[in-house]
Amino acid sequence: MFVRKKKNKSGSTSIQIIKKLKGKYKVVKTLGSSKDKEEIKELYNQAQEAIPKMFNQLTFYEEKITSPNIRELNNDSIRVIGPELIFGKIFNYIGFNKIKDELFKDLAISRITHPGSKLQLSEYLQENNNKDISADAIYYFLDKLNTKYKTQIEEISFTYTKKLLNGKIGIVFYDMTTIYFESSQPDELRMPGFSKDGKHQQPQIFLGLLVGKNGYPIGYDIFEGNTYEGHTLIPILERFQARFQLDKPIVVADAGLLSKDNLKALKENGYTFILGARIKNESKTIIQRIGQLELPDGQIARIRKDDNTTLFVSYSRKRAKKDLSNRERGLKRLEKNLNAGRLTKSNINNRGYNKYLNMQGELKIAIDYEKFEADSKWDGLKGYITNTNLSGNDVIDNYNNLWKIEKAFRISKTDLKIRPIFHRLRDRIEAHICISFVSFVLYKELERILSQDKTGISINKAIKQIKKMFGIRVEITCDQFQTIHLKNNEMQQRIVDLINANF
Repeated sequence: MFVRKKKNKSGSTSIQIIKKLKGKYKVVKTLGSSKDKEEIKELYNQAQEAIPKMFNQLTFYEEKITSPNIRELNNDSIRVIGPELIFGKIFNYIGFNKIKDELFKDLAISRITHPGSKLQLSEYLQENNNKDISADAIYYFLDKLNTKYKTQIEEISFTYTKKLLNGKIGIVFYDMTTIYFESSQPDELRMPGFSKDGKHQQPQIFLGLLVGKNGYPIGYDIFEGNTYEGHTLIPILERFQARFQLDKPIVVADAGLLSKDNLKALKENGYTFILGARIKNESKTIIQRIGQLELPDGQIARIRKDDNTTLFVSYSRKRAKKDLSNRERGLKRLEKNLNAGRLTKSNINNRGYNKYLNMQGELKIAIDYEKFEADSKWDGLKGYITNTNLSGNDVIDNYNNLWKIEKAFRISKTDLKIRPIFHRLRDRIEAHICISFVSFVLYKELERILSQDKTGISINKAIKQIKKMFGIRVEITCDQFQTIHLKNNEMQQRIVDLINANF
C-alpha cells in the first residue's frame, strides 16, 4: 500500500491510500481533499499512519473498496442513465443491436428523450455519456446509414412486429403525411405541394406509414413533395409484399386514397380493402338512395354498388352536432370576410366552405344560404367502401383503428420532432427518417408494455421519469471509473421492474 496525492480539476488535492492488486491499482480509502498546503500535509500524515492498521483488515485478494468522498464529486460526475437503461434494453431485445455501431443506438434513443439537431446530440453525448462524438462523425454515419443498414433495419422491425401479431399480418393500415423543410430551395425530392402542415410555400416530402393491428409499425416510404397521395398506396404495398412474402392483407386507408385508379389496382392485385368513402361524390343513383335513408343514431345502411363493392353508411348524432358546428363556424368566417371586403371573384371555388359563395350580377359576391341549409342532410353521415365480406360493424371498427396511425404521425411530429428537417442531401434526409422510424418502434414498444401491464403510467409520464434517472460516475481504481445508480423513485422503479420482467 502507498499514499497518493491526486490533483483534481477544481484545483484541490485528494489524499488516497492505494493498493496494487493483480497488476492494477485500487483506491482503498480517500481521506479527504483540500487546497490548503497544511491540510494536505495533515491528511497525508493521517494516511501514512492508517496504512499499518489496514494490513490487518484487508487481504490482497479482496475487492473491498471504500465509497468515494462526497466532497470530491461535482456536477460533471452526474450522468443521465435512464434512456440507456430502459430504451437500450428494448433496443437490444427487438434486435437492433445486430447493427454493430453504437452511434445507431445513441441516435435512436436520443430522438425519443432529447430530440434536437445533430450538434445538440454531440453535446448531449459528451455531457451525459462521456462519449466524444463530433457532429461531423454523426453526419458521416448518416451518410452510410441508408446504403449499409436500412435493409437490415426494415427486416428487424418487420420480424418483430410479425412476432407481436402472432406470425400473421392480416390487416394493414396506411396513411400519409407531409414533412416540411426550413429551406426555400426545392430539388428533385423536396418539392412544394399540398401541405398537411399548412406550410404550402416550403419544400416538403411525403411520408407514407404502414402499420399493423394496434398500431405496430410495419414499414414506411418517402415520396417527392408534389406526389398525389393516391399514387403512393400501391407502390408501398407491392414493395413490402415482395420484400417479406406477405399474404395479401386487408388494406385500410382514408378517403384521400379513394380513386378509380387505386380501386382498380387494389382489385387487380387481389387485395381486399376498407376505404373511407366520399359519399357526396357518389353517382346520382347512390346519392338519391343515401338521401332516402333515415338512420337512427348508431345505425348502418348497406348499399351494394355496380362495381361489386359495398358502401356502408352510418349515422352518428354526435358527429351530426360536430358537422353542424363546423359548417356554422365556416359560415361565420365567410360572413366576416365578406363584410370586410376581403372576398373577390377568385374566392368562388369548391375549396372548403367557399362552396357557399356565388355571384349576384357581375360584381356582387354573396353567400348562398339555401346551399348551406341543404348541406344539413349530410350532417352525421359517414361512408365506407369495401370489397370484404365483413359486416358493417366490423368494417367500421377496423376503419376506426386508423386513428392509431394518425397518432403515430402526431408522435413523430411532436414527441420525436421529426419536422422540420434541416438536412439538404437526400441520403441524410432518408437517414433522418429511418432513425425516426426506429425511435417510433422503441416508443411504441414501451407504450405497449405500459398498457399491457395496466400500470396506469402514460408513455409521456414514463419518458419524463426515464429522463430523470441519474447516476454518479466515480473513480474506483487508478483511472478506472464506475457509474453508481442513484435510488429510483417509486414510479421509476416500477418502470425498471416492468422492463426487466418483459425484456
